[in-house]
Order: sequence, then C-alpha cells, then structure tokens
Amino acid sequence: QRFIKKRWGSLYFIMCVDPDDNELIVLETIHHFVEVLDRYFGNVCELDLIFNFHKAYHILDELCMSGELQEPSKKTILRVTAAQDALMEGNGDSKTVPELKYEI
Repeated sequence: QRFIKKRWGSLYFIMCVDPDDNELIVLETIHHFVEVLDRYFGNVCELDLIFNFHKAYHILDELCMSGELQEPSKKTILRVTAAQDALMEGNGDSKTVPELKYEI
C-alpha cells in the first residue's frame, strides 16, 4: 500500500491506496472532494473540518462508496447535503426538504 497526498491551502488530504491504483485518479478524487467542501463551506479551512467533521464525512459518503467515485456531480452532492441539513434543522417534515432528482 502507498500514500497519496494533496495540499489545498493549509489543508492536507492523504489517501492510502493499493500499489496498482492510478495515482492521477486518486489525486482527481481528492481534488473533487476539496472542491465540494470549498463550495459547501465557502473557502474551507481546518476549523470548518474540525467543528463540522460530520458534514465532511457526509459529503465524502456521497462522493465515494467502497473507495470508488460514486457521484461525479458537485451539484447533486451539494443538493443532497442541503436536504440532509434541512432534515436535521427542521422537524423532519418531508415538505421542508427540497425534492431530490438524481442525475443518472
């Protein structure tokens, strides 16, 4: 196994991958994750990730599944995350959650 890292501002992202995995695809996945975090938090910094780690994990869960890219659309990831935020802030009523249309 080997480690692949990418620096984004003051943040470092490190992934442990198999030796035969394509390094460029892993770097692109990290970049995609950071772009989604940046759009969600608005210029993401380490404090955003420290105090909102559960939201960062939720975004990562929407982005990847079993180490593979699940959802390439940033808009879809942000829409699903916004729906999750609405459910957590609201009373759980389905009327307060925006309708989700997944892109296939």
